[in-house]
Amino acid sequence: MGVFVARYADAKLKRMPDKLSPLQHQLTSIRRDAEERDAERRAKKLGHPYVDLRKVPISIEALRLVPEAEAKSARLAAIEIKLQEVAVAAYDTELEEAKKILQGLEAKNFKLKLFIASDSGLEQAWHFYKFIPAEAKEITGKMEIGQSRFEELLKELTTFEAVQAELEKVDFKKASTTTLFEVILAGALANRASDIHCEAEDKKAKVRYRIDGLLHDIFGTIPLHNYDALISRIKLLSGLKLNVHSEPQDGRFTIDLPKKEVEMRISIIPSEFGETVVMRVLDPDSINVDLQSLGLREDDLQIIERELARPNGLVLNTGPTGSGKTTTLYAFLRHVLTSEIKIITVEDPIEYRVEGVEQTQVDAEAGYTFASGLRSILRQDPDVILIGEIRDQETADIALQASLTGHLVFSTLHTNDAVGAVPRLMDLGVRPTTIGPALTLVIAQRLVRRLCMACRKPKEPTAGEKEKLKKFLASLPARVNRENYKSITLYEPVGCLECNKLGYKGRIGIMELLPITPEMAETILKDASWVAIKKLAATDMVSMQADGILKTLKGVTNFAEVEEITGKISW
Repeated sequence: MGVFVARYADAKLKRMPDKLSPLQHQLTSIRRDAEERDAERRAKKLGHPYVDLRKVPISIEALRLVPEAEAKSARLAAIEIKLQEVAVAAYDTELEEAKKILQGLEAKNFKLKLFIASDSGLEQAWHFYKFIPAEAKEITGKMEIGQSRFEELLKELTTFEAVQAELEKVDFKKASTTTLFEVILAGALANRASDIHCEAEDKKAKVRYRIDGLLHDIFGTIPLHNYDALISRIKLLSGLKLNVHSEPQDGRFTIDLPKKEVEMRISIIPSEFGETVVMRVLDPDSINVDLQSLGLREDDLQIIERELARPNGLVLNTGPTGSGKTTTLYAFLRHVLTSEIKIITVEDPIEYRVEGVEQTQVDAEAGYTFASGLRSILRQDPDVILIGEIRDQETADIALQASLTGHLVFSTLHTNDAVGAVPRLMDLGVRPTTIGPALTLVIAQRLVRRLCMACRKPKEPTAGEKEKLKKFLASLPARVNRENYKSITLYEPVGCLECNKLGYKGRIGIMELLPITPEMAETILKDASWVAIKKLAATDMVSMQADGILKTLKGVTNFAEVEEITGKISW
């Protein structure tokens, strides 16, 4: 953390006007320290604790309790509020103006905690008055956007060029932070971005969008003073500390749109030239898919539907972060959801709300972990349970026991492939005698980019490719219908306005399924190693790479994308 603090301080000095000499900087620092020592002495004399306002967060919600003019006249500032307890920093609590304000707060049933601060510290706190909205609204974590203006932006900013052109129109000397923020957000939503990256550089700041897994530069010439105001706006909406710049912070806010609410999850970290922000866009439309929309082959879909029709069992979904596991599991929930059953989840965090499902969120500070949450859930008489992730032996044991006692359980596990789920459970300390009877299906998945249907170009396979594909199709398990792949036409990306000239638009899952058959359960009991399970599974498993090749033969993606995600194709 010390490295981040030092670098951030250097960056701030680089951005200051070069008006003070090194000696003047040193003298200013000495005077400032002397002022804080004087405040400490006055605090002891007045019988209140001292506070250095350079080092503590300032709450906007607390600050607004006292109007700016009155606060400056009384030489004080409300700096923190928790329920009805307010912390107030003052130069001198015995000043008449200060007494009046303190009495007024007490009359409103606030319990006061008084501190003594320096004048310079108070001036630093008063600086944050500019972030209080002009209208007296409560900070609710919701961003209200003018409907007509935002709808217009969503229609206009459907390409990178359109977003760039709109940002180039901005007069950064006059433009409000809200205008800049609206364009960035509208552009992200219009272009299906999953994340917005705001990054400070030496002299300017830039914005990038992550679309279909890849980052794209959108605009790179935002002046740093506008960027700082933008970061403050994001912090304000997310309920974060405005005057904390050297520590990571996480938060979230909601964008109210006419037909839906879009959640934004915020991560802010210090960097060399300021602060870096990543905003995860949690658009409910992106998760609202059913089984048929997952891109499953007919034979895989039949296996999944069969397992979801069971009254009990454990279905595990494996893959790295961002591989679409949440989308798949929510599709499973929607498939089994009826008014006759109860579904409860324990997640970390709840990313999307599913109507008709009772969703709970992990809270480590309150002692509500995956394991304790799962134990509590089982007392609620659920039929179906979703566990965000199996991370430890306790959670794994409870999940497997829930499967054995009549519950249908969905969860995720971090492994490279479907076969690796069993050895991973063993590593967590689960007994093989429990795994075989309780586990019913393991799915491993990744995401590949879809070719843009508007501009993809057909390509006749070469003689060598035809020969390799013929052998590949012959090696597939009998459950794969080869009749669907008699006519082979490959496609390659081109690029058009529809896909931002990328040649790809959207992503689709490539999956491999490992049903736990009686033979597989017996093998797990005798030898739960990756090698033994892989050998038995090979007779009926279609690997992720093979699924990607089959989707390539259907013109959905191409070999380059499959190799990018699964490695070089081994023909």
